[in-house]
Amino acid sequence: MPRFLVGLFLLLSFIPCAVSAQIAVRDDGGFSPPAMPSGSGRVVIPHSGIQSANDVGIRSRTLYKIFVPAGRPEGVVGFGVDEVVRDAAQPIAGYYAETPASLACLYALVTVSAGCNPSTATAVATGGARAIAIVDAYDYPTALADLTAYSAQFGLPAPTSSTFTVAYATASKPSPDPDCANYGGWDCWATESALDIEMAHAAAPSAHIYLVEAASNDNNDLFAAVGKAVALVQAAGGGEISMSWGGGEFSSEAQSDSVFTGANVVFFASSGDSEGTIYPSVSPNVIAVGGTTVSRNPSTLAFESEAAWEDTGGGYSYFEARPSFQSSIATVVGAHRGVPDVAAVGNPRTGVWVYNSYDNNFSGTLYAWNILGGTSVASPLWAGIVNHAGHFGASTLAEETLIYANAKTATAFRDVISGTCGYYEGYLAVSGWDPCSGNGAPQGSAGK
Repeated sequence: MPRFLVGLFLLLSFIPCAVSAQIAVRDDGGFSPPAMPSGSGRVVIPHSGIQSANDVGIRSRTLYKIFVPAGRPEGVVGFGVDEVVRDAAQPIAGYYAETPASLACLYALVTVSAGCNPSTATAVATGGARAIAIVDAYDYPTALADLTAYSAQFGLPAPTSSTFTVAYATASKPSPDPDCANYGGWDCWATESALDIEMAHAAAPSAHIYLVEAASNDNNDLFAAVGKAVALVQAAGGGEISMSWGGGEFSSEAQSDSVFTGANVVFFASSGDSEGTIYPSVSPNVIAVGGTTVSRNPSTLAFESEAAWEDTGGGYSYFEARPSFQSSIATVVGAHRGVPDVAAVGNPRTGVWVYNSYDNNFSGTLYAWNILGGTSVASPLWAGIVNHAGHFGASTLAEETLIYANAKTATAFRDVISGTCGYYEGYLAVSGWDPCSGNGAPQGSAGK
């Protein structure tokens, strides 16, 4: 919906909706579900996430999705600042999504508490070092202010000039994504940048995060930004690069694989938010990161299990050969590169809180908080977790070799063994590597 219509709708009919989290007791002594939108609602694909056939091999799309809980007014995306609860585990009363503290608990970056409840968890990850570079398209004007607000809400260290830098792929500062002005700040690359830097900071808050902005979402511009990111990470002594974007595979893609190389740099890429495989996640020079579903008890919000997300990207590359680090699963992937390698939360119905104030002011109210999902969550989160581990691989190949060697170690990985994904839900999550979740989700810093 064009933003001027959204504003008109808000002006005429917006009634703030808060949902009680109280649990009602039935006469039979059992419990009814809490009156909160625990996965109930609709999923929205942003304009920046739509790719046409003419874009394949030329332009990339964002890989996040927006979750709009049940009960929110039609046409309203995000939560207004008047709904924010300061100094609370959840920024919006009556709604829940994963926070830096609940993610740190889920993935054992802190001492794991029973249930890793996102409504009560407060211990955030510490540590991280050297550099994590986030590569995205267009300028994100409010990056520092938004990361500061996100950090303040959740008790993370505030970013400083020594821990956060916005860099440009070229000498000129890029323009903001025009889709932000046309559709609103939740519908464009600014949100991708917000999500990426916040996830990386949540997992490795002491690492220096570089947001490297490409001039546009043309692949040539994005690849130039990757080159800039490589130089920045190497100058910091090594680290990780995360790319939460991609597009359909194309026959000449292998010619671009050399872009994703650099001594002391480990590359991560989102595997996509729909069936099939995308580039650059299928490149043998990146760690492909898929998405999972975090299952929680609908009454207590206690963690129950991590399952495959049916919309995650994954499968077998059309054009990339099986890399050496997948020799241990050759009977599964055959002669082709299999993706993903690893996974983490991605389902927007079990998504994460994100703060983005850019171009999200409607009818005089700032809608700066939102619930997002997609493999755009998982890639920077994994980059942060590997940074948090602190051993700093000499290359992506070295890191992949380590991951596949430790994949069956329960203290290093949570094997995702339930759920389906792929065309016709044809792939099954099974013990060991599978095309829904790869080798599974992270468990602490071991084996990474």
